[in-house]
Amino acid sequence: MSGAPMRTGAPAETLLAGEQAADGRPAGGPYAPPRPTGPRRPPRRTSRLMLPLALALAAAVPLITAAHDARPTPFGDRLVRHTASGKGEPRLRIEGAAVHAYDPATGRTRWTHTRDGRRPLALLPAPGHAVTVWDDGLVSDTLRDGSAVRWHRAIPGGARWLRAAGGKGVLRALDPQARMVAVVTPQRITAYRSVDGDLRWVLPARRGCAFAPARGVRHQGVWVLAQPCARGADGAAEPAWTQQVVAVDDLGRIAPDRRPMGNALPTEDAESAAAR
Repeated sequence: MSGAPMRTGAPAETLLAGEQAADGRPAGGPYAPPRPTGPRRPPRRTSRLMLPLALALAAAVPLITAAHDARPTPFGDRLVRHTASGKGEPRLRIEGAAVHAYDPATGRTRWTHTRDGRRPLALLPAPGHAVTVWDDGLVSDTLRDGSAVRWHRAIPGGARWLRAAGGKGVLRALDPQARMVAVVTPQRITAYRSVDGDLRWVLPARRGCAFAPARGVRHQGVWVLAQPCARGADGAAEPAWTQQVVAVDDLGRIAPDRRPMGNALPTEDAESAAAR
């Protein structure tokens, strides 16, 4: 018997675009069974890899933490405690590129403070803390027991002058406890609150004049600082000597009409207001 070979199975259907057969298959293309909709189990190989990966991550956590702790500090500080703190506050002194703290009874070094590639130029010991000026124009405050460096501040435009002139007279305590500290450069006097490094006031030098940091005298809680002025280019006489000195205290320049903002911490202001 001649002719086309016979095919077995379901009879062929003719489907138009957009239609579906009774068994759900789309128009055109072979039939594909519907996919399961429930959660799939991960392949066995993936399951075997997850446990070693979790163990590796757990082992890496201490290494990551150690690397974080070993990062250099932003200002390159190296505060090293050599002996346990004894009785009394240590004596402080600049030696070479470090600030050294010595036990007053034994003379042993309690701690040293250095900064990578920097040199201290001026040191102001105070009850409970100490202020240091460095040759890159940075000011730092360190707790006197050597437990922490509390803050760093940059002297505006002072680095080049400091490297050339040194640090004599740069640091001034504005009260007996040095709760307020002034940094004196030829261009300006900048005052900081020592507990947190907050900038409290700035006094620029008079036009044509410059502060002389090494020339100052303290009298009854007031600093009188020299502010020499140059003779004008037109031959004008120098200002009177009274205009070439300035008197400051912890609130700024002393003047009859000044209205200082005060230097108390916000919490102290709130407690004073509540007491009233």
